[in-house]
Order: sequence, then structure tokens, then C-alpha cells
Amino acid sequence: MSTPAPLPTPQTGLPALLDIRELSAYLGVPVSTVYDWRARGLGPRAYRFGKHLKFAVDDVTAWIEAQRDPAPQPDRR
Repeated sequence: MSTPAPLPTPQTGLPALLDIRELSAYLGVPVSTVYDWRARGLGPRAYRFGKHLKFAVDDVTAWIEAQRDPAPQPDRR
């Protein structure tokens, strides 16, 4: 599996935005999966501009961190 390209950083003080294809490529999932997550309220928050969805890199980063499995608990015997 290849390492995804780094997320863009804003140069203008505005939040960097990804379109749905960029997000799906970064996560390594089909675009249809991102749409499915949104329909079920499971994906990262998005902005809607007409028919276009844009995802703020900060929101994507926070959503990715929320998906992390909890740290394993030490075995207490």
C-alpha cells in the first residue's frame, strides 16, 4: 500500500479544502464510500457550495483522529 500524499496547507490564511475525489484518494476509499458515510452521518463534516462538497483539512484531520482505535489496556491479572 502506498503512502498518501500530504494534506495541503493553506497559504492564504483560509482553511485548505479538499473535494470529494481528493478526500477519497487520500483515505484510499472509493468516492461512493465517502458519499455513503455522509448519508449515514459517519464521515467528516463538509461544506456545500451548490452541488459541490468541500472538506476542510482541519475537519478531516480531526475526523481521522476520532477513528483511531483506543489504546490497548494493560492485562491486569
